[in-house]
Amino acid sequence: MIIELIIALYVHDNFVRPYFGDVLVVILIYCFLKSFLKLKVLTASVYVMLFAFTIEFLQYLNIVEKLELQNSKIARTVIGTSFSWADIISYVAGILIVISMEYFLRKKTLQ
Repeated sequence: MIIELIIALYVHDNFVRPYFGDVLVVILIYCFLKSFLKLKVLTASVYVMLFAFTIEFLQYLNIVEKLELQNSKIARTVIGTSFSWADIISYVAGILIVISMEYFLRKKTLQ
């Protein structure tokens, strides 16, 4: 969570913030969800993807401006301000990392 906050507040580049940050955020949300709910890996992954896609769709609708929150740095950082297909790809990459790691860790503990 701290890494995600540092990226959101202090990193203003063309790779880490727009791509790595989005990969990391779905991993963070997945871990948060799994820490409270006993869900199967794929179920939790689908919920996280639906959440991420919903946020991205709200960005497409310019929800921050419609809610008149454009002057709120927190709202702009948490919700985001612009739709991007690259964000969607980053979310999918993050979830693929989660599923791969869960599979690898589960396989390793069964041996």
